[in-house]
Amino acid sequence: MPDDETMIEQRVRNRWGEGDRLRVEILEGAGRLLSELEGEDGLTIRGVARAVGIAPASIYQHFDDRAALIEGLIEYEFSLLDKAMSAAEESQDPDDAVGRLRAMVHAHREFADLKPGHYRLLFGSAARRAISGERPVSGPLFVVFTRLIEAFDRCEEAGHALRVPSRRAASLVFVGVYGRAALLDGVRIEKLSDDDFLDDLVSLIFA
Repeated sequence: MPDDETMIEQRVRNRWGEGDRLRVEILEGAGRLLSELEGEDGLTIRGVARAVGIAPASIYQHFDDRAALIEGLIEYEFSLLDKAMSAAEESQDPDDAVGRLRAMVHAHREFADLKPGHYRLLFGSAARRAISGERPVSGPLFVVFTRLIEAFDRCEEAGHALRVPSRRAASLVFVGVYGRAALLDGVRIEKLSDDDFLDDLVSLIFA
């Protein structure tokens, strides 16, 4: 296995002023490494540096320590999920509030399918604390809940009555996606689409 110096030589150095690009490369490298690990506990500064092809000291120019790196990875991965949910919603007819909601839920599910380790990192401990009542919803979990609540509110405004308040509806949908991801985590399935399950769940929420 090549040492850190060899990895540095093999990598094309960023030009002056391209520090932001290196930061993204570090986060992408951390994401690739996370996909190969059981969880973030195995994510190390040295391992990420080796994956990117830089010296560990280069990572410390962007992240103070491992905790800061993981926090940066959470922010980066959530930005990808947020963009995917926005793109899915915007791909639908602006006047189809329910269709836009369903598309957003499917994008959420697809992210969980494609990146189970990243999904655990984003929502695992936060969701457990929120469900148990130990801590109020915050961070990425808060943003997703807010988006779902607003989407259900728009459905009501468009004339689609709900059986439960929009906040409860958002909780049901999130727990449906999260619970499905937790059940399937680590299960190798060639092709699984639970769009019917999610669509049924959403349909049951409407009166």
